[in-house]
This record gives sequence, C-alpha cells and structure tokens, in this order.
Amino acid sequence: MTLIRWEPFRETEEFMNRLMPSLLRGGLRAGPEGSSLPAVQWTPSADISETENEYLIRAEMPAVKKEDVKVTLHDGTIAIEGERKYEKEDKSEKFHRIETFQGRFARRFVLPEDADAAAIKAESKDGVLTVRIPKARATKPTPQQIPVG
Repeated sequence: MTLIRWEPFRETEEFMNRLMPSLLRGGLRAGPEGSSLPAVQWTPSADISETENEYLIRAEMPAVKKEDVKVTLHDGTIAIEGERKYEKEDKSEKFHRIETFQGRFARRFVLPEDADAAAIKAESKDGVLTVRIPKARATKPTPQQIPVG
C-alpha cells in the first residue's frame, strides 16, 4: 500500500493556480519575444476514472499538438508535461481580450498499486490526452498442501 501525505490545502492551491496562475505569484511575466501579450504557466484540468480493467486519466489540452506533449513514468509516478505554444499575432487582427494560456505545463499522478506499468498507453485526440493504465491481472493463489512432520 502506498501512503500519500495528506496536504489539506494542495487541491485548493492547485485550483487557485489554474484560476489565476500568475496574479497570485507576483504579477505577469513577460510574453513571447516581440509580443505585448503575457505568457503564463497553466495547468490542464484532468479527470481520473476507473473501469473494471483500467484507470483513465483524461487531461484537457486544447490547441496542444501531440508532438508538444511528453508522458513519462518514473518511480510509480506518471508525469504529463508539455507546452502550448504561442501563435504569432496577426497584425490585421486587434485583440480585445485573451483568455487562453500559453506556456509550459506539468501534471503528476501517483500510480495505484495494482497498475500494470508496462502496459500504459497514451493518445491525444480532439484536444484531450487520454492515458490508459491497465490493472495488473491478480494471480489467484492456489491451495498448497503442506506436509506435517
């Protein structure tokens, strides 16, 4: 059984970081070179579910190319990292409001004990990254006669 340290405010902090990523940390950073737009770090939202045979992580990543996403497994933790790249400004278009975030992102998820780490698969389709984590087949112990001496 894997013990995970309970941090009561972690989810609240993650939510606030997604809601206002840089405003709470001391203002906006400079935008992409030659741009007047701010570049902020963002965190894609993720849903985690379970079926009889597998665990699923679905992370929303609109406008992120699959070539810009990396999924790695290390020490029982899945890391999803990547970047939503800044699109060049069209000089004929004047923006009045921009609510999309660009920049690097990273999410990490601890695998459950019954996960089959060797069979994990990931696919990106329609702006959603789906990571499929099959459950390991539990081997049923067979009864064994133990001689009494």
